[in-house]
Amino acid sequence: MTDYQEYLEFLYSALKEQNKKNVPLNEHTALVADIGLSSLEVMEFIEKIEDHFDISIPLNILPDVNTIGELAKKVKELNL
Repeated sequence: MTDYQEYLEFLYSALKEQNKKNVPLNEHTALVADIGLSSLEVMEFIEKIEDHFDISIPLNILPDVNTIGELAKKVKELNL
């Protein structure tokens, strides 16, 4: 089983190319407010996560996910 830190590391790595503002990435970094992801970029990022972990992320959880840490926790829950 993958631990929380491994999910974070994957998310940091996957976000590097989309982090055009070069914001320091940590658990508290907001995907939209800090990094500035558009809705399309968020969906592409979600698709990348789904493909990597072979899971399906329900779209109805996205309004409750604002930070990298919150996303890592949700992905971990879905990947159990």
